[in-house]
Amino acid sequence: MDFKGLDLNLLVAFDALMEERNVTRAAIKAAVSQPAMSAALSRLRTHFADPLFIRSASGLQPTVRAKEIGQHVSRALSELSNLLANGEAFFPQHSSLSFTLGMPEYALMVLLPSIMKAVNLQAPGVTIHVRTFIDRDESVAMLDSGKIDLVIGIAPTQTESRIFSRPLFSDEFVTLVRRDSEAVRNGMTLETYLAMRHVLVSPEGHHFGLVDERLKELGLSRELRLTLPTMFAVTEIVKHTDFVATVLKRSVLLNYLDEDILMLQPPLSLPEIQFHLFWHRRSNESHAQQWLRKLICAQCNESS
Repeated sequence: MDFKGLDLNLLVAFDALMEERNVTRAAIKAAVSQPAMSAALSRLRTHFADPLFIRSASGLQPTVRAKEIGQHVSRALSELSNLLANGEAFFPQHSSLSFTLGMPEYALMVLLPSIMKAVNLQAPGVTIHVRTFIDRDESVAMLDSGKIDLVIGIAPTQTESRIFSRPLFSDEFVTLVRRDSEAVRNGMTLETYLAMRHVLVSPEGHHFGLVDERLKELGLSRELRLTLPTMFAVTEIVKHTDFVATVLKRSVLLNYLDEDILMLQPPLSLPEIQFHLFWHRRSNESHAQQWLRKLICAQCNESS
């Protein structure tokens, strides 16, 4: 099929070249011969009047123009794949589809390993791409644009009828302290908590978190001495300083538990954080995406 003078099969070749950065591997991925892939690249260069891929020691490197094209091609092929799959049965064990998940760091840590274990068992030919985001409202724009198929995260600030959702699990806050701290010796009272120096983990780069909001409601404040964009190094910092950090429990249990660090109940009431699965209305009936949504929900149920 031609579209404005371009054989749409060339877009499949282009997408394979963008992913593999190697003519031979791209040919295997697109199920064509190496000469056919080389010929496709030549035709693509002629059509777009750009080299598109430059040879280097590490493989084919896309030009700026290729990167611009790549964003649209990948999204278009994904949407076309969903369109064609909607009316067909989906057999995960025989599928070679790819999906893109949007996940903040927390979901990457807590859920992605179990999700990939299940995908590997049920659909070994399926490819998963992960894109992170910081602002939870950004995920809606990513779903709208087709850059991602599913989102695992906290609910956006505004409800959108075109975005469907399902609750996955909730998590509670714990406070990390060094084992020899006063809070361990004498108990973590609110007075002791406020006398300590605090770490805030804020992917958004905020200097005011949920704990600070709750304290403000009580007419109180804490001494915030360090803000971090990720959980990386939090326990090491707590371990080697007198700092204290209040973070979500699962992220500690799965990745950062240390014998010199204790988890205590925060001395103030904090709400549990609910995580959801989100997807766009246009993919709701996709059999392939229904399978993936069911798989993700099953992993959350097993880990609850």
